[in-house]
Amino acid sequence: MSEEVEEDHVKPPTTGAGDTGKRMTSLPAQVAGLGHDGFVQPSSYLRRPRGLSKPMPAPKVETAVDREQRKGLQSIRAFLKVRTSYDVLPLSFRLIVFDTNLLVKKSLNILIQNGIVSAPLWDSKRSTFAGLLTTSDFINVIQYYCLHPEELSKIDQFRLNSLRAIEKVINVAPIETVSIHPLRPLYEACRRMLESRARRIPLVDIDDETKRAMVVSVITQYRILKFVAVNVTETQYLRKPLKHLNLGTYKNLETAKMETSVLDVIQQLVHKNISSVPIVNSDGVVVNVFEAVDVITILKGGAYEELNLSVGEALQKRSEDFPGIYTCSIDDRLDTIFDTIRKSRVHRFVVIDDQNHLVGVLTLSDILEYILLEGEGDDDRQD
Repeated sequence: MSEEVEEDHVKPPTTGAGDTGKRMTSLPAQVAGLGHDGFVQPSSYLRRPRGLSKPMPAPKVETAVDREQRKGLQSIRAFLKVRTSYDVLPLSFRLIVFDTNLLVKKSLNILIQNGIVSAPLWDSKRSTFAGLLTTSDFINVIQYYCLHPEELSKIDQFRLNSLRAIEKVINVAPIETVSIHPLRPLYEACRRMLESRARRIPLVDIDDETKRAMVVSVITQYRILKFVAVNVTETQYLRKPLKHLNLGTYKNLETAKMETSVLDVIQQLVHKNISSVPIVNSDGVVVNVFEAVDVITILKGGAYEELNLSVGEALQKRSEDFPGIYTCSIDDRLDTIFDTIRKSRVHRFVVIDDQNHLVGVLTLSDILEYILLEGEGDDDRQD
């Protein structure tokens, strides 16, 4: 979900991508090995040539698919460098900003009423931008409650400016304060998001008259990637399947069952610093996903006792317009991934096999990092 409450007006797309369904279900193939070491003649262990340096390995031959992949990534990065963060914003939107003196309970209810999951913070005493309120901050409050259950009766009196004190008690990272000027290149905004591990970044300008900071809006990873999908036709060149890319997480995956308690899943989110946990049955088949944003719905009205619910009970509280979970296979290509992002509000893909068993998780952070960093040193290379 975005921090903005958007109207139905959007900027006209410059170009489009191919057509694909909401759920990508192409059958995965066994991941092939990436090669094998050459054989060494036994005699090479008996003598050492003089005056000869170690031979350089033969350069990797670039295939047509490699070349297209490289050109697609170069086109995306070139696009991000000439477009500004302001360009990503829709033609019409409303921005909700919270004063740091607001009660945490009230801020939670406002988020739910407006269908958003984060909001910029404003320190009215100093007249300055004070960071970004996100789901992580509510999870911090939950952790504080678990460590100090005797303080539960006081939680309703917590104000947003007290979150700093909570962070220190539970020893976690402070509220996200990274921001960028709206007229800076979009590429720069993406790099700042990667460096800070933030999934969204506020656009902060300086008022010409007062010379004070002014929050313009907030852009998310999803909005950036959709902007790319709509406007960069070269995403169709990204035809390598996921199994040939170092993209996504496929080892040491966190999972839970429908019977798992919400508190236990929240601990998994915190300890692994992740935003979701796939829910599987006894056969390892994916049946749902618990997302960090689900915490907001569970805590509606300050009902912290709801944290004792099972995951299955908690997920029933989702709104009726919940878009569902998106899946793909290791044989799916990045061009079809971008096509899905272009047409649907997606925050992650659960990678499954043809029996719906969990294989991995592909997040928008993974995709953003790939298009920014993969082969970046080759951007000046000409064909």
